Formats: sequence, structure tokens, C-alpha cells
Amino acid sequence: MTTTYQKFLELHQQDKPLIIGNVWNVQSAKMFEKLNFQAIGTSSAAIAHSFGHEDGEQMPLSDLLFVVERIIKNINLPLSVDIEFGYGNTAEQIAENIIALEKLGAVGINIEDSYLENGERKLKDIALFSSLLNRVKNILKDKGISIFINVRCDTFLLNGPDAFESSIDRIKKYEEVGANGIFLPCIKKESDIETIISATKLPLNVMCTTELPNFEVLEKIGVKRISMGNFLNDYVYNSAENKTIEILKNQSFNSLF
Repeated sequence: MTTTYQKFLELHQQDKPLIIGNVWNVQSAKMFEKLNFQAIGTSSAAIAHSFGHEDGEQMPLSDLLFVVERIIKNINLPLSVDIEFGYGNTAEQIAENIIALEKLGAVGINIEDSYLENGERKLKDIALFSSLLNRVKNILKDKGISIFINVRCDTFLLNGPDAFESSIDRIKKYEEVGANGIFLPCIKKESDIETIISATKLPLNVMCTTELPNFEVLEKIGVKRISMGNFLNDYVYNSAENKTIEILKNQSFNSLF
């Protein structure tokens, strides 16, 4: 019998990219299920904002586990969870958190190779992070846990002068230690994406951003996964704010109907 994890794994090998609906509550997850999405993933920023926190592990892990449990109990789609830096300082702590998510029914996680220091995001040392990732993978393997580890490489997000070269180096290391996929938020140039894809066997995940090629082009060059990030969440609340301004201006609810 094919498990949900195996189905999720296979979705990263199909010809058409897997479009991930990024969710922040049960209602948004149900919307994507109604629209026949193949899988969904949490947005850490969207969930944190819903609970009155900033992104960057400012929200307690217990709140994340609560939201994940409620989503999984209400939908039938595979769910991947954004765990940011892992909510732990050691491989053992991070693995323990991943196991807790897997036991709730999550089939994948995103983990970032950057960290926050005094409010500034910085890349982690490549050797140290690769070693940490390898230890996490080994702990999960020893405990019989199968979960898709999508490593978010933040080189393009931080927009450093050597973003492209650094991405190649980091992706090769992450592939060596057993990552299942690579997530490169903020990469947008078609030629950059194509070159990255040719440099790794891992499925590449890109994210909604300005100037990102359309889905047809992304499929043609070999992108396997496309995420929305927190942009849809932002759009929803900006739209609600604009509609409320219109209601107050007109002193009428007619524009809602």
C-alpha cells in the first residue's frame, strides 16, 4: 500500500510542477482542497502573524503543532510544515520536533540554512549546517521516520554578491547529506533557475516573487515545485482592508454583495 509520504515523494517527480498551496489555518487549507490542489504546506510567516507574532520562530512550537493538528484533522491532502530553523539548537531537538510533526501526519518539512541574529538574517556556516542536517537525517532513519526534508537555501533571499555560486556549493553539500529537495526563495531569472537544476539531482522548489517566469516556462526548464509563501495571505488581508475602507466611505455594505 502506498503511503501518503510516498505519494508526496512521487509528486516531486511528475512532469508538471507541484504547486503548493501555502496555508495558515483550516479554512485556507480547505480552500486549496476544494480547488483540487495535490498538496499543501504551511507558511510560517502567515501562521505567526495570525497568532500575533513575527516570523523567525517568535511563535511557540506548541502553537505550530496545534495549527498543524487542526489542519490535518480536517483535510485529506499531504501537508508539509515550515519549521524555519528547526526550533532547536541540536540535531536531537530538531529531530524530536520533526518526529512530533510526522506523528501528527505531516509528510514533509522545510528547514532553513539561515538564522536571525539581532534581527538580521544570516547564512549558517555550510559545513556546520550540513553536519547538523546529516545528524538529523540519521536520527530519523534510526527511528524509522520517513519525511520529505526540503532544505530552504537562503542565498538568493539574502541577495549577496555571490548568491549564485554559493547556492551551487550549498546545494551540492545538502544533496550529499540526504536532503530530499531544495527550496530557493527569491530566485527569479530563468537562466539561473535552469543552471541550478542542471547542477543537482534534487527537485527544485521556487517561490512566488516578482518577475518569476510563468508556470509553463518553469515546467519546461524542469522546476518540480512552486510555492506561494505568505503572499496569498498578505493579499487576502490587504483586500479585506481595502474593502472595509470602501464600505466606510460609502456607509453601506452593498459592495460586499
